Amino acid sequence: MRYDAVLVLDFGGQYCHLIGRRIREQGVYSEILPHNIKTEDFKLLNEKFDVKGLILSGGPASVYDANAPKVDVKIFDFGLPVLGLCYGHQLIAHLAGGKVGPAKRREYGVAYVTIDKPVGVLKGLNRMEKVWMSHSDIVFSVPPEFEVLACTENCPVAAFRHKEKPIYGLQWHPEVVHTEKGIQMLRNFLFEVCQCKANWRMEDLIGRMIEEVKAEVGEGKAIIALSGGIDSSVATVVAAKAIGDRLTAVFVDHGFMREKEPEFVKNIFKRFKINLVMVNAKERFLKRLKGVVDPERKRKIIGEEFIRVFEEEAEKAGAEYLIQGTIYPDRIESGFRKFSDKIKTHHNVAGLPTRIKFKKIVEPLRDLYKDEVRKVAKVLGLPEEIVFRQPFPGPGLAVRVAGELTEKKVEIARKADKIIREEIEKSGLKRKLWQYFAVLTDTKATGVKGDARTYGYVVAIRAVESREAMTASFARIPYRVLEKISTRITNEIPEVVRVVYDITHKPPATIEWE
Repeated sequence: MRYDAVLVLDFGGQYCHLIGRRIREQGVYSEILPHNIKTEDFKLLNEKFDVKGLILSGGPASVYDANAPKVDVKIFDFGLPVLGLCYGHQLIAHLAGGKVGPAKRREYGVAYVTIDKPVGVLKGLNRMEKVWMSHSDIVFSVPPEFEVLACTENCPVAAFRHKEKPIYGLQWHPEVVHTEKGIQMLRNFLFEVCQCKANWRMEDLIGRMIEEVKAEVGEGKAIIALSGGIDSSVATVVAAKAIGDRLTAVFVDHGFMREKEPEFVKNIFKRFKINLVMVNAKERFLKRLKGVVDPERKRKIIGEEFIRVFEEEAEKAGAEYLIQGTIYPDRIESGFRKFSDKIKTHHNVAGLPTRIKFKKIVEPLRDLYKDEVRKVAKVLGLPEEIVFRQPFPGPGLAVRVAGELTEKKVEIARKADKIIREEIEKSGLKRKLWQYFAVLTDTKATGVKGDARTYGYVVAIRAVESREAMTASFARIPYRVLEKISTRITNEIPEVVRVVYDITHKPPATIEWE
């Protein structure tokens, strides 16, 4: 069966793959392609899928930069509907002869757009709509064959379309949840403009991932990095279905796990017919991180040490391949693409050492977002305690302890994390939140305990709501819950004298502090 498909050309934007997954949510297949894809490659894809449209993603560059990413203009000759978002919007205007340049006032975050012509992509929208902007350049004017559809106070051409061809541009990001009717805009493009049929299902993706692992590993053996989180757990089940007993799952206890994490993983995966190896590597990780303060160095050291442990276990198992549960937000934040900005290194992406002994690293989940992984987990029949487990970074508490790591500081962070999880789960908020955890800051403050002055650590509570972790809003936790958490932390952990609550969205912050 040839799926109807909309292809997304990648210009390095942080939300590029988010566009693709939003399209898949609507039952339409989507693939992310390099911005400079050649027309010949495009024609080959059109033989595999029934390509109905193109979306040009956002990106951090300016169309006037010397090395700004461009697109092969011949692609526009195919007559396909085209939608440009942010940088893509500016690029279409620039290529057509419109005027693009730096805005007098940049727009980052929520903006209100005035829609003058609610047609095409904007069909059915109100005169005023709340959208999400993230740009420094704007389109000042478009050539005569285009018409302006919407504007903001600072952006005279916030949306446009070609008068005869199905070509549209939006300065904002309909793919992020902060654009209130973003899904309606994308549905308009998919079903009104492109005339797509919703004929793709998540189950089809599982089969493709299994076949990919089979093809990559062949008749060889592989180990998989199993942390017990949703990503590595799903990757483990997919890999097991692909290569059976030629797979060995390796759980590495680096000493930065949450309370009783190793026991949890062991109990869950003994239910499955999987070769499971538990490695206690606490001393070697802590030794490698002694004196390290910079969070990027922490992540890279942890990434390298993980690989060394996996290499040792692979040699014992006779395995030549390493399988990881890397998902898309890990890769985009690590700046894995040419035109994307690095936000922070993930231990299993840019944190990997340049020299590794494996023939190949296989990442079957690399294009998925967390909630897509949860859907796959349900289809695969994983237990609820895995499906709805909150995300936990690979480096664990090592990146939730600011400054130099010591056993004592890690233990404080572990105790605070346990208290937060217990109180959030008791309050019934567990399923409503994306993540909730403690950060042991590198700041100390004066306090009073037992009528005596104390000088101790400050713990920050971080709790956010999100759908896919590319954007997030701080959670509005009831004060009674926060008070209970604060009281327990300061009472039960003598070294802590102050508790604060992080009320920063992503962006501008990241979910994790480091």
